[in-house]
Amino acid sequence: MNSLRRISFFLITLTLISCSKVPITGRRQLNVVPGNMLTQMSLSSYQQFLTEHPPVPAGNQQAQMVSNVGQRISAAVETWLRDNQMGDKIKNYSWEFNLVDSPEVNAWCMPGGKVVFYTGIMPIAKDESGIAVIMGHEIAHAVANHGGERMSQQLAVILGGVTLDVALNKEPELTRDIFNSVYGVGSQLGMLAYSRTHEYEADKLGMVFMAMAGYDPARTISFWQEMAAIPGQAPPEFLSTHPSNQKRIKALQDFLPQANNYYKAP
Repeated sequence: MNSLRRISFFLITLTLISCSKVPITGRRQLNVVPGNMLTQMSLSSYQQFLTEHPPVPAGNQQAQMVSNVGQRISAAVETWLRDNQMGDKIKNYSWEFNLVDSPEVNAWCMPGGKVVFYTGIMPIAKDESGIAVIMGHEIAHAVANHGGERMSQQLAVILGGVTLDVALNKEPELTRDIFNSVYGVGSQLGMLAYSRTHEYEADKLGMVFMAMAGYDPARTISFWQEMAAIPGQAPPEFLSTHPSNQKRIKALQDFLPQANNYYKAP
């Protein structure tokens, strides 16, 4: 059996014994990364990032908008997960929402609820509803454990599918590089982009999450229509693996009736 077949066989076997389900979509995913350990790694990287990139003062208007939207969406998500017996998905979360001064068109949410927006993305967001589109998408990545799934896949391929605690002992620097590349931290930004499956799923969950918080999910469609209308506009870094704007808009339009089931206007 060649190495590719061994890896494929291992992944199939591991998926059968180490899988979990994504909220709302119900998709099964590979997960060999303990949640508490992933949160610990996240907190360490997050604190280091903020040391190197001090947040914009909390009194800043844009920083306040990011915080307001984040608090509304995270509260709605927590309520829904707990009401649906999925509270373990966020049991180690302690939410924080920061804006950092950087021209990068980027935003991310780490395990544990650590959210960072870059000032470079704010002209695209424009207002709280636009921020909610981005915020919902990034929180969806964290709640759906896309990073843990991506790390599990990489550990399976690079280190033979060992668990995170073993990987940290065997290859600590490589394991942390995998973590940083998945979550877009430091010099590894973009090396391991989320798959299109993850991005489509985060789009859908993001629509649902913003709807739960009282933001009209239809804003997601107009947001991307505005993006598509900008001449030469490439996808921002935080969504660089996504299909074209038109394919994305079509998928969002198809999903909107489902997202509307969660929407109650404030």
